[in-house]
Amino acid sequence: MIKNYVIDTNVMIHDPDFMYKFSDNNVVIPILCIEELDNLKKKDGLVGFNARNVAKELQMIMQQGDISEGISLSNGGIIRVELNYMGTDWMPHGIDTNKNDTKIISVVKNLQKANPDIPTILVTKDVYMSIKASALGIEVQDYQNDKIMSEDIYKGYLDIFLSSSDIDKVYSGGLNLPKELQGEVYPNEFFHIKSQDNAGHELLARYDGEKIVPLKYANDTAWGLSPINREQKMAFELLMNPDVHFVSITGGAGSGKTILATACALQNVIETNKYRKIVFVRPVVPAGNDIGYLPGTEIEKLKPWMGSFYDAIENLTDIKDTGSGKSQYGGKPAFTVDDFIEQYRHRGVIETKTFTYMRGRTFSNAFIIVDEAQEMTPHLAKLMLTRAGYDSKFVFLGDPSDNQIDNHYVDSKSNGLIYTVEKMKEYNITGHITLKRVERSPLAEIAERGM
Repeated sequence: MIKNYVIDTNVMIHDPDFMYKFSDNNVVIPILCIEELDNLKKKDGLVGFNARNVAKELQMIMQQGDISEGISLSNGGIIRVELNYMGTDWMPHGIDTNKNDTKIISVVKNLQKANPDIPTILVTKDVYMSIKASALGIEVQDYQNDKIMSEDIYKGYLDIFLSSSDIDKVYSGGLNLPKELQGEVYPNEFFHIKSQDNAGHELLARYDGEKIVPLKYANDTAWGLSPINREQKMAFELLMNPDVHFVSITGGAGSGKTILATACALQNVIETNKYRKIVFVRPVVPAGNDIGYLPGTEIEKLKPWMGSFYDAIENLTDIKDTGSGKSQYGGKPAFTVDDFIEQYRHRGVIETKTFTYMRGRTFSNAFIIVDEAQEMTPHLAKLMLTRAGYDSKFVFLGDPSDNQIDNHYVDSKSNGLIYTVEKMKEYNITGHITLKRVERSPLAEIAERGM
């Protein structure tokens, strides 16, 4: 049955390609939402960027007909801008009829009354609007298209039991996937293998797309850092492997996401020159005005947001002057973290960016770390990955739980990090690991797990 889906402004900001995600149904945009988009178009950051993208897409569609009457879409649906049905006389007392949200709800209700044979549904990501509309007898849905519905999100590894002879085969040329795992395992997925017949005989291994093979970088260090638990060793393997061009690492505070990625970036750029530069990226989701309102240069504006990278580098270098003016790590100069970053920034070896300043860029032969990636929408995550040039490596880090998301356009199931984990897991050049253990301190572990 054909349905009317009335789209709230926040859905359009969340995904500028929303109009193609409703199959052969009617996509209805209240004219008030176009007004709201117009007010948002000059905002800095993601909101303004997506508001302009929606307008561009609608402008292209409008070349095919009158959008107030309805225009057929390539997927069989019809899109139109609704100019009528805004009367609020039916509203109960106590509701502020001057609010745009109230007027949009009224459009839905009036459409519902005018077309009783066609289900009319409000699609919004605004919780308060959803509550009000539901109370007024309107069917409400969250935008589901890019939500990851599985409760068991891909974690990047499996615990399995094999015979000791099979474990020996892993070391001697690799082991073919057992029949019961064929079709169920993704490239660069890891195994913690334990012996069925020899207690204590176990190993960590990786599926390279053809066979189960031992870890290659398990005994290596990066900028003086060694992984200290099994999940960190798996993450380290992905970060150090030049054949894996996209790595996603999820985990709670103190699990080691940022320091592992930063150590591997410093090792591969400054020590071994496998990549030309490091780019630290932070999707900025401020509580108030965007960073464009802050005084100073781009670098000065971004510095407060880059604390996790500065902390990681400080912890890694842990400068101790030996009396020769050198640090304890291979003769690196003993100076402050700010000096260290500025020196390599001036050489073009380190960059700090937010997405606002990345449009149009292509990063080739670079190691790019995107921290707090759970703040991105799926659309922004895709745009971020399109910045990848040849010989680049992208690393997405974050904690996708709801209490770590400040962007009200996404949640634990629809953020760009978890969306990317699920969509990218099947490719040979990608890998993912979920870190479980908190290694920062006993206090951090109690706070993360017990509060």
